[in-house]
Amino acid sequence: MDIDPVLKALAAALEGEGPAVEIVLDENGQPEAVPVETSIDDAALVVRTSGSTGTPKATVLTVDALAASSVATAMALRGEGQWLLALPLQYVAGVQVLVRSLYAGTRPWVMDQTNGFTPEAFTAAAEELTDKIRFTSLVPTQLQRLLDSPSPETLAVLRRFNAILLGGAPASPDLLASAHAEGLKVVTTYGSAETCGGCVYDGEPLDGVEVRIGEGPLEGRVLLGGDTVAAGYLASGDPDVFFEEDGVRWYVTGDLGELSADGTLTVLGRADDVIITGGVKASAAYIQGKLEALDGVTAAFVAGVPSREWGQAVAAYVAVDDATPEGMRGFTARREAALGLLAPKTVLATNELIMLPNGKPDRLAMIDQLSALHQGQ
Repeated sequence: MDIDPVLKALAAALEGEGPAVEIVLDENGQPEAVPVETSIDDAALVVRTSGSTGTPKATVLTVDALAASSVATAMALRGEGQWLLALPLQYVAGVQVLVRSLYAGTRPWVMDQTNGFTPEAFTAAAEELTDKIRFTSLVPTQLQRLLDSPSPETLAVLRRFNAILLGGAPASPDLLASAHAEGLKVVTTYGSAETCGGCVYDGEPLDGVEVRIGEGPLEGRVLLGGDTVAAGYLASGDPDVFFEEDGVRWYVTGDLGELSADGTLTVLGRADDVIITGGVKASAAYIQGKLEALDGVTAAFVAGVPSREWGQAVAAYVAVDDATPEGMRGFTARREAALGLLAPKTVLATNELIMLPNGKPDRLAMIDQLSALHQGQ
């Protein structure tokens, strides 16, 4: 993958010598920087949201916001270094690898994803890094595949990273425990395209970032504020998710959370994940956690689907080790014992969840399949 034209266009945008750009993939899957017209002053980059919960929105990031994000990241990671790109460039986590590299004056190395993400390709790319200080950004699915690799070389290159930023989706406690047990320096990140990507590391906001929990109509919502918040959306999207207060720009996330006494953020799940089934309120995040704690379950996604009997029925898309009839009978018994009345009425079992290119679960696709399955029962 030739990223030199993209780096050149992105550098010009960051230096104010070129137009704002959006990174897209051409018909051959190669990245290109497309100029974008915007009335927003200091605009440098347009990044689409993942679209995991609806139509992707074009988020406008300014030079100042991207610079603040890069500086704060370097401070949190205690240095600048060489980055390995293993994520799609058209999303914020991927393009931020290039932005941070440009500000650091280092050359990013791109992993060959001709055959998708594989431990072999990641290991080969990591072995090409030359800087003593090394970073990469991954999603939980990628890290799990790397830890599952039997190759000792893969584990060796992972240990050489000064930090592995892990975001895009919640990481299970088991995954984090396994990574730490192997001596990996994993940093969990929380944020979105609207905040220049991750702006909360291991529950703590980066320098220049503020976190608070909403009240009133925004009760329980995670609010992110400060220097890294986007200027807004290019054409569509809800403008009410951005607001100014006492000179601070804020973004209203779609997540619920809580802050500890020392200011550490814990994300509890999405604000829209409450399922009202038969008059009972159930948390999709709670049910998902219970399912993922069962033996033989590697990942789960839970949602409410329309039901004539229940109003909404709890449905689960589950990745399991054994999807045979015998294996599923055992799983059914375990899930009912763990959840009782909250046990999913409809379950679609397979070997892995449906994922978007950026590594996030494709919520809409799985909900569609679960809805069709429930209606057919």
